[in-house]
Amino acid sequence: MTYELFTGLVLFAFASSITPGPNNIMLMASGANFGLRRTVPHMLGVSLGHGAMTLILGLGLVQLFETLPWLRLTLTVISVGYLLWLAWKVANAAPPADAPDDARPLTFLQAAGFQWVNPKAIYMSIYAQTTYAPDNAGWLGAVAVAAIFVMVNLPAVSTWSWGGVQVRRWLDGPGRLRAFNWTMAALLVLSLYPILASAISPG
Repeated sequence: MTYELFTGLVLFAFASSITPGPNNIMLMASGANFGLRRTVPHMLGVSLGHGAMTLILGLGLVQLFETLPWLRLTLTVISVGYLLWLAWKVANAAPPADAPDDARPLTFLQAAGFQWVNPKAIYMSIYAQTTYAPDNAGWLGAVAVAAIFVMVNLPAVSTWSWGGVQVRRWLDGPGRLRAFNWTMAALLVLSLYPILASAISPG
């Protein structure tokens, strides 16, 4: 990989990882509701799960999406439904003291699996592989892109969990925490706009 490709990929990975999206909104809500330590598996699931998806897409799944347009539509429908369900869960999360015994943040596997129904994450992976994978590098190019993305993505998304922990200091009352959770849920729903706009656009 040339210096220009490496630099471009690092900048793209950081910019796309640090900006708001379903993963970061959920990580911030998790940090506020469960604390940083309990959110670590969620963070690792996001970064490593996204890295695995980036690798798989780079090894040929991108061409499958292009060959089977209905697969993209099916994924969009599943994504919208799942994100709406997650938004409802976030909005109705109970304060830590009142939370049921089974209340917990996403597990590593749940967070990793979520990447496959997270349109922003899928777009990031496809763009990274089609733009920055070295020509004629074969599977090694796909591996390099995925590995670099993971190294940049993990510190970036971790800042959102840390931010949620810091916000928790001002969420000492159940009313404030509920308002925060509803705000996070609303932002999660708003993150669906690019998906729906793309799905209904004539082009």
